[in-house]
Amino acid sequence: MLKIVLVNPEIAPNTGNIARLCVCNSIQLHLVHPLGYQINDRNLKRAGMDYWQHLDLVEHADLDAFLASLPPDARMRWFSTKSDTLHWDVDYQSDDWLVFGAESKGLPDRLRAVHPEGWVKIPMGGGFVRSLNLSSSVAIGAYEALRQIHHGAR
Repeated sequence: MLKIVLVNPEIAPNTGNIARLCVCNSIQLHLVHPLGYQINDRNLKRAGMDYWQHLDLVEHADLDAFLASLPPDARMRWFSTKSDTLHWDVDYQSDDWLVFGAESKGLPDRLRAVHPEGWVKIPMGGGFVRSLNLSSSVAIGAYEALRQIHHGAR
């Protein structure tokens, strides 16, 4: 099963949209605390609509707890604007972990030292733009992975 991981997400509606995407595609969602909202936030539930009760959700107390929970053979795809590898230039498999950072700061730099492989980025034009919206980035990453998994080709 494909897994999406949100490390310290800050905006409830983004997480709600991502939760809905996960339910619609049988993807497990991992939330790494601290979160920028309460898990019972009405905006989170509204964005996820009536899908929330069907979500395969795993919560982690913090980044270290998440990293400790990973199986030794976990195939990680760390999404970052600081990577040189485009997200569509990797081969996704059904057990991959797609990891995204907080809306305001992305993934912590310390992850690169521990996990130097598997960093990918979504290309963007327009030099003045820092990043895409988190829920848009997750959708782009997830659907490229699903396309490859279900159709077997890049």
